[in-house]
Amino acid sequence: MATRRVGIIGTGWVGTSVAFSTLMAGHAAELWLHDARDAVAEGEAMDLADGAAFYPRCAVRAVPLAAMREADVVVVAAGRNGRPDESRLDLLRDNARLAADIGSALAGFGGVIIVVANPVDVLTRVIAAASGLPAARVFGTGTLLDSSRLRERLALRLGVAPVSVHAQVLGEHGDSSVMHWSGARIGGVALRDWPGWSTADEAAIAHAVRRAAYEVIRRKGATNHAIGLVAAELVGCVLRDERRVLPVSRLQDGALGLHGVALSLPTRVGAGGAGPVVEPALDAAERTALSASDSVLAQAFASL
Repeated sequence: MATRRVGIIGTGWVGTSVAFSTLMAGHAAELWLHDARDAVAEGEAMDLADGAAFYPRCAVRAVPLAAMREADVVVVAAGRNGRPDESRLDLLRDNARLAADIGSALAGFGGVIIVVANPVDVLTRVIAAASGLPAARVFGTGTLLDSSRLRERLALRLGVAPVSVHAQVLGEHGDSSVMHWSGARIGGVALRDWPGWSTADEAAIAHAVRRAAYEVIRRKGATNHAIGLVAAELVGCVLRDERRVLPVSRLQDGALGLHGVALSLPTRVGAGGAGPVVEPALDAAERTALSASDSVLAQAFASL
């Protein structure tokens, strides 16, 4: 992927944060923006281009949707944001039709699609179906942001740096997400063996992680900066073929007995997209919770 052409569809709060983070990280040689509101995409491209002296060299411009087929990576951030009184799945009716249209427009696309728009798991499945692309080449940000939230809260609780915390959230990016407590490690030490840690702390931290987005939305109307960093990190993983194992959402084809539903499991992310899946060791409670998350997402897709 020597050309490093990155397209972003949707230039609202999230799309512009993805664009900014991508530019500052130096991932793209060309950054293309598209929005149903042509003037908005053009204005954002002009605004970002004016700062060219302060980020690694990159050409920024607005393009029609059809041009996205020539990109190496396309980030889908189109759709409305959630309201304080609704879950991510409540967004489904409004955003699924748009996602299907985008997927159809990218049928035959030769690159990788990264889905950010919510509900990300169901929309990842919608776009994969509409585009006809292999499952690995259509994946969502999934629970990577949830995992960052978990690491940050564990770091505060334990008095260590977040980079020293290795913990993941699995399943739905939403209310049925699964904290992988049994696999959490702090500097190589199992969390549940860490001095002073109590399993009694787990319920409160899990609740805080699941409620984090709602609390941000209640205060400012949308979440955008952290997910912008997450999406830009995934763009870099693809373009640099990093092959990092991360909890991202893709259509499952047998891992842990899951089939046909897009949800997050540890997955190798590189030039070919998201695959293969690395099956985590789960305890009985985590297996039950993951099965419940799978059912929630299957029912949401079936409602379409």
